[in-house]
Formats: sequence, C-alpha cells, structure tokens
Amino acid sequence: MSSNSFGKLFTVTTFGESHGPAIGCVLDGCPPGLAIAPEEFRHDLERRATGRSRYTSQRHEADEVEILSGVYEGKTTGTPIALLIRNTDQRSKDYGAIAQTFRPGHADYTYWQKYGIRDPRGGGRASARETTMRVAAGVVAKKWLAERYGVHVRGHLAQLGDIVPEGFDWDAVEQNPFFWPHTAQVPALGAYINQLRRAGDSVGARVRVVADGVPPGWGEPIYGKLDGDLAAALMSINAVKGVEIGDGFAAVTQHGSEHRDELYLDGFTSNHAGGILGGISSGQAVVATIALKPTSSILVPGHSVNLAGEAVDVVTKGRHDPCVGIRATPIAEAMMALVLMDHALRQRAQCGDVGPVSPRIA
Repeated sequence: MSSNSFGKLFTVTTFGESHGPAIGCVLDGCPPGLAIAPEEFRHDLERRATGRSRYTSQRHEADEVEILSGVYEGKTTGTPIALLIRNTDQRSKDYGAIAQTFRPGHADYTYWQKYGIRDPRGGGRASARETTMRVAAGVVAKKWLAERYGVHVRGHLAQLGDIVPEGFDWDAVEQNPFFWPHTAQVPALGAYINQLRRAGDSVGARVRVVADGVPPGWGEPIYGKLDGDLAAALMSINAVKGVEIGDGFAAVTQHGSEHRDELYLDGFTSNHAGGILGGISSGQAVVATIALKPTSSILVPGHSVNLAGEAVDVVTKGRHDPCVGIRATPIAEAMMALVLMDHALRQRAQCGDVGPVSPRIA
C-alpha cells in the first residue's frame, strides 16, 4: 500500500494493521542529540488509548514502545528512528460475521475496490489503531519543538454532538476523560455517551488544536503552505471530514474589516487567520479545528451488500467508540507537531541565515 509516509525533511512512515502482530513507524530526519526514552511515550499513548475510561472502546492494549534504532545511550543519533508497539488484545472473531460484507460508512468497500483484497479484522489499516504510531511519533516532535523553539502544542474537545463548552479553562482539559475545557459539563457528557451506547449508536465531534510559541516565517508561500500541510495532515486522521484553520468557515459571514488581524507594534488585535498568513506563520498561535464523523461501526442495523452481490443488513458487534472524537485530541496534537517540526527544519535549511527582521511584532 503506497502513501504511508509524509513530511519532507522530517519524514514519518507508519505500518501495521489493527489486528496484526504489531504496529510501528519510522522517523527519518530527526536531528541528533535529542534525549528520548521509552517511558516518555507512555503519557500521550495513554491519553489516546482505548479502555482507559468507560466512554471509549474497551480494547485494552499495553502500548509499550520498543525503540529499535536511531537512539544510542538515550539520545537520537540522526539516523532513522524505528518504533514498534506489539498488539496484545485483538479479538478478531468479533469480525467473522462481516468478513464477506461491506459496512456502510466504513472503508471496507473502497479498500476492496482499490486492492481487490482487504483485512476485515478491526478495519485493518483503516482502523484508528494506526494513529497510535502517529501519537508516538508526535512525542518526539513535541519534545524537539519545545526544547529547540519553545513551541507547545495542546488540544481539546470543542464540540460533542450538539454540546459545546459553556466556559473555557485549559487546566480542566487534562482532568477529565473527554479533554473538555469546562468541568461543570463533564457529567452531562458522560450521560450523553452512555445514552448513545445503550442505543447502539454514535455521534460526531470537533477537536481544536493550538500551537503556542511558533516563530514567524515557517511555511512556504505556494505549494508548501503551512496551513495546506496542516490541513492535509489533519484530514489524514481516521474519521476526519473537515478541517478549519483559524475561524475557518465562520469567515464566510465576516466582513473584511472584521476578519483582518490588524497589527500594532505590541501585537495583533485578533487571530482570525489562525496564526498563518499567505501560507507562512505569523508568530501568533497556530489554531486548527477538525470535524470527526460518527463511527460507522454501530449496533443499529444498516443496509449493505456482500461479496456475492446480495442485499444484507449489517450490525457491527465488537468493541467500538460511541464517539471517536473523545480520543482524537492527542492524535490532532501529534499531527500538528509533526508538520511544525518538518517546517521548522525546512525553514532552518533554506532561511537559517535570515535572522530577526524589523519590525518584529511582539
């Protein structure tokens, strides 16, 4: 299967299937000298993992990272970094009943049309299990960005179904299983998810991710736009059907006098552009939002066809998320960090000699 790599100077390649023996990734282009240890991956992998709360799929994976190459005596060597996580809690028998059937809304039909063969166990390569390695790769990028440039990437759930935050506190985000920025609403979110689970149905969500401390100048003006690469990376996440940079589609109803981010020497008056102008970072926070569809693996019967060309009803049993957006925050953070690291290296390679130019907006 082609197109399993992204990035130019910092390249990430992932491999593996949901119910295969292992999943993994190779990071090529990481600068040498970055201290990294297996235990540093645990925090973000646990944030993404299933089975950590009753509101997600109850698949329990150990998600222990093995560093196979590219690290010597605890530091990166500049050579490819190979990371491996062994799958330990597959239940492939759950998918036996649908091996000959296309689940509506899933990638079953399109994989079959493209390759003439597919792995039906847990969705195979189309499973969200693949995003585990993106999060692992993102740990490296997050650490390098923070140490080298003081860039910090964080995210939160911005909408669950028709529920939106009634307040905002970054400190609240990591204190609940929904990555929700308003603690008082957490019980209502739990009740909503429990209701969906009892109904055997699912719902969509929005996740917002923010990078603070990004210097001005990252990104290319035409074909390597920072927002273009961010949009592509975020859209590549399973179940994502929309990406917004800054105000995104809200800009449709705004006037130019409202949307433009006016400049003063002490800073910008607003950030409707999401920290990117003309494909290049402005020095403001880089802000992106993703829309995730409801998972199609549900207990509500749906119409489809099987490999014999017969009409069938499909019910997907097994362990599934009533809302995949609940676990998507660390994935979106990882993808933004990986794109930013790639662009930081590209900026350093081409324009590293350009130093700070005046005026520099505070």
